[in-house]
Amino acid sequence: MSTEAGVALDLDGAVATVTLCRPEALNAQTPATWARLRDIGRSLPGDVRVVVLRGEGRSFSAGLDRAAFTGAPIDGGPSFLDMAKMSDAECEAVIAGYQEGFTWLRRPDLLSVAAVQGHAIGAGFQLALACDLRILADDAQLSMAETTLGLVPDLTGTKPLVDLVGTARALEICVTGRRVSAAEAERIGLANLVVPRAHLESAVADLTAALLAPLRNAVIETKALVTGAAARSREEQEAAERAAQTRRLRDLVGAGE
Repeated sequence: MSTEAGVALDLDGAVATVTLCRPEALNAQTPATWARLRDIGRSLPGDVRVVVLRGEGRSFSAGLDRAAFTGAPIDGGPSFLDMAKMSDAECEAVIAGYQEGFTWLRRPDLLSVAAVQGHAIGAGFQLALACDLRILADDAQLSMAETTLGLVPDLTGTKPLVDLVGTARALEICVTGRRVSAAEAERIGLANLVVPRAHLESAVADLTAALLAPLRNAVIETKALVTGAAARSREEQEAAERAAQTRRLRDLVGAGE
């Protein structure tokens, strides 16, 4: 296991476990956190198929480290005050770099699972949303708190939130910054599964085993079909299914490229 910037990586064959390990700060995130996450995504071995993202201690992540709201630079990046003084292009470039810590979790060749307990607030909520699947402990509380601080969610969380719960509900969750309980998260489609806190680790292990059971290329093709479906017409989706199945049939009999 390797640990840098409060983020640990453990590789076990086809499974990579990424752990936020600043429990004393409820796994609050900094630009250094996002740089470490980005670097993990870039350096994963090619045989990794499933990424499990978890938080050490009683919370998944309480969001952005409040040091960002002081005038001093924060770990791994400029303060908000310094960012506000940048040109539009410079400020957006900084944020784009932060977003790279999240976007790799949606890579087509990976399946990512967030294991969420306690608080997942702001950046923590968006990190869970960056994953393909979410298992929540029954004590989980989700909140998109950025607007309560005068900010907007900018760490790639708005698109998956809308995709999961619809525009109206996503708008209400984001603007109010209210807490979404684990039970509500399961009811509205934010959580794939909710389990007692004591069973979170075993539930993640069971799901990981199920995700690894099918052939890898079949999983990759299926993920592409499902995640791209919303942007396609019915006819385009049917055509995509035909093309994907043709590739699978050829691959299974050894006639693929």
